[in-house]
Parts: sequence; C-alpha cells; structure tokens
Amino acid sequence: MTNAVTTIKVTGSQPAENYDVLVGHGLLGHVATYLGERVRRVLVIHPRALRTTGEAVREDLAAQGFESFTAEIPDAEEGKHLQVAGFCWQVLGQNDFTRSDAIVTVGGGAVTDLGGFVAATWLRGVKVIHIPTSLLGMVDAAVGGKTGINTAEGKNLVGAFHPPAAVIADLDALQTLPANELVTGMAESVKCGFIADPRILELIEEDVKDATNAESDRLREIVERSIQVKAEVVSADLKESGRREFLNYGHTLGHAIELAERYQWRHGAAVSIGMVFAAELSRTMGRIDDQLAERHKNILELMGLPTSYRNDRWSALLDGMRRDKKSRGDLLRFVVLDGLAKPAIQEVPDTAILFATYQEIAS
Repeated sequence: MTNAVTTIKVTGSQPAENYDVLVGHGLLGHVATYLGERVRRVLVIHPRALRTTGEAVREDLAAQGFESFTAEIPDAEEGKHLQVAGFCWQVLGQNDFTRSDAIVTVGGGAVTDLGGFVAATWLRGVKVIHIPTSLLGMVDAAVGGKTGINTAEGKNLVGAFHPPAAVIADLDALQTLPANELVTGMAESVKCGFIADPRILELIEEDVKDATNAESDRLREIVERSIQVKAEVVSADLKESGRREFLNYGHTLGHAIELAERYQWRHGAAVSIGMVFAAELSRTMGRIDDQLAERHKNILELMGLPTSYRNDRWSALLDGMRRDKKSRGDLLRFVVLDGLAKPAIQEVPDTAILFATYQEIAS
C-alpha cells in the first residue's frame, strides 16, 4: 500500500476555479491548511451514518482554533432535498456564518452535492471543502464543482456550479465501505475508462478482485486515473457547455432508472445499465462495433453490476429521460461513443429508435 500523497490539480479560467484534489492515506490533517487564515467558523455537514467521523472532524477543527459546528443530515439520496438544505441554512444563520466562513462536507456523493449547494447559496457563495468517504464521491461527485438537490420531478434539476477550495480523498475511508458500495462506485471509473482512459478498464479486467480491494495499489491507481479524467474535462469546461457533457455517459437512462426506483437504487448500479444502453445505441447508430458494445456488458458483469432493467417500465423511463439536462426542447440527446475513448453527442428525434435499443437490454 503506497503512503505518498498524490495531488491532482483542477484549473479554470478564474482563480476561484483552481483547487487541489489530494489522494492518499491519513489526510484529514490537511483540512485546516485549505481553510486558510480568514475562516473563523466551520460547519461540518455529514450523514447520520457518519456521525462519529463528522464529530471527529469537528473536534479536530475546534482543537485548531476554529468555531466548529455540525449539521447531521439523512443518509444517501434522502439528504438531497430542499428541506434538508433549509435545515443547513438555518444552522448557518443561527451561528452567524459570514461570507468568510466555510463548510466542510464528510460523506458520499449525496453529501457533497447537498453541502456544495448549501455553500453555493449561503450569502451567494462561501468556501467549501469536500471529504468524500465513498468511491463514488472520490472519483465523481466531489470533483468538478457541480452541486444539486433532487425534486419530485428528477435528480439534480436544481443546483449550481460552485468549485470547492479542495477535495481530500482519504483512501482509509474505503476500508470501512460495504463491498456493494465499493463495487457500485466503480461504475463511474468504468465510465472514465470508456470515454477517456482505457487503462482503467485494463486494470479491472486484469484482476477484478484486486481492483475492488480497498487496500490495493491497483484500486488507488484506478481512483487517481478517474479523478485525472474528470479534472482534465472540468478544467476545460466548468459549466457543461462542451466536453463536460461527455462525463454523463450512461447517465441519461441511469438517472431515469433512479427516478423510477424513487432513488432506492445505488447511482452506480443505474449508471451501469445506462452505459450498456448507451453502448447499444452507439452500435445501433453504426458508431461502434459489436466487440466494443459487448465489452461494456462483460466488464460490468465481471464486477457484479447490473446490465439490464425491467421491460415493463419503458414509458416511465422515457418520461424520466425527457427531463435530462442534456435535452433541448423535445429533442433527446445522448452521450455515445465513436470508438474507445471517443465520446460524442447523438441527437435522437425518433423515440422508436430508443425503444428498439432498450429492447436489446431489457430483462
């Protein structure tokens, strides 16, 4: 197990868009460094399941001279609601948080999404540092500055772009992660492999058991490569006006599945099916060959991720996809592939094509 600290830079057109992503072991002591000298008050937002960790972070900050507070929110997607954001705003207001104070999030992707949104909206923007504790949070949600909450109509339809001051990916957190959480989080790394860095796919295919071992150097390399993919895309396109849309590979159907399942499914499981659908759509459109399409299904099933969904839910899924952020009016748009690591956008005006494609993956 490698003990060195890796620093991955995210850059942008403005100084506020530049930040470090630290990857390594035993990194929680770095939080105060990135808070800076002006911050006096810090709110630590954490889910109920991480109460002990959240309190430990608060106590560490208090020992270093910060006025520190905690806001405990519901676990997973249940925490990404307007009422929860309102509770956090209330805590900030009651404790006189100013624009020079900060928020620290501790948890998975749902916590970084919610906490980032609270930071983006309190006084029109305060500093936030993310400490992702899940694989999904480390390789995806915490990096990039996208924040959001869910509504009854869909996932992440309300949000803001708000880059963090730093992301601290302490790999020690993965050692206490349930095996299913680790595997479903890997779906986002697989996505990065197909759209940008095929070495990620090879690392998984060569030894899937080692790739999903929380203490392995192989998993660390997968994490670092995944973060590097996202950092490079985000640095070139913070507000999703171009290349950043490619990071949504598999997410159009994936988000629709999450909505149909009332967010009781893990994000990675839904995106896994979404990627198989996107690959099949790419094949249907003549963009990729059979081998690349089948590789999606093979690697995802190798990891134990789902690759098909119920045949009787098409109507609900189509309604969900129409609410996708990539849609333009009534026109559905999908991230597809023109080859390995060659993502593109495909407009699909005829939903009959989508239905026929779905039949190829439906169970």
